[in-house]
Amino acid sequence: MRVSPSLLLASMAVAFLPPYGLAHFRLIEPASWIQEDQRGDPQKAGPCGGTNGDPGKPSGAVTNVQGGDKLHVRVRETIFHPGFYRIALAVNSLDELPKDPIAVTVESPNGPRSVSGAIQYPFIPPVLADGLWQHISRADTEFETDIEIPNINCSKCTLQIIEFMANHGLNKPGDFTYHHCAVLQIRSHPDKPIDSRFPAEKK
Repeated sequence: MRVSPSLLLASMAVAFLPPYGLAHFRLIEPASWIQEDQRGDPQKAGPCGGTNGDPGKPSGAVTNVQGGDKLHVRVRETIFHPGFYRIALAVNSLDELPKDPIAVTVESPNGPRSVSGAIQYPFIPPVLADGLWQHISRADTEFETDIEIPNINCSKCTLQIIEFMANHGLNKPGDFTYHHCAVLQIRSHPDKPIDSRFPAEKK
């Protein structure tokens, strides 16, 4: 069945699931731009992690990648919650990253609780993948995939990986989303056209 809207609400049977603890995930690959603990913290604040009180300590990690090639992305969900993941790429500014997924919520005694989140379909730049690893039960393995990196030149791009959490209470400052980022240095492939969907790097 063909889905026509550009935004598709993630269909997950979560409305009647029992509540779980706060979800957390670690960015394993590529290397995170901040130092993460065993749970992946700090990761609440958008667009790239940290919290209001702890922005995180930079790791200094930079991943080199050829434009037009595949990049392996691997995460480990350290505390379970039903949901899905999205990957996006900013070239010059974090302001280029999309807003967190729009949530459908219900009221609970403790305030709004998420039921589902909006998935971009089909996804358009700066989103590279959306609706990844949808799950309503605890995963016993790491989540991983290969994504195609646009053929561009970028000395310090930001790759954002976020987790939208369903069946979850409002969790300031990230609401229903947790965030991680990685710094990429992308060199374009000389035999492939430059991907004009992404802005040129500002010098």
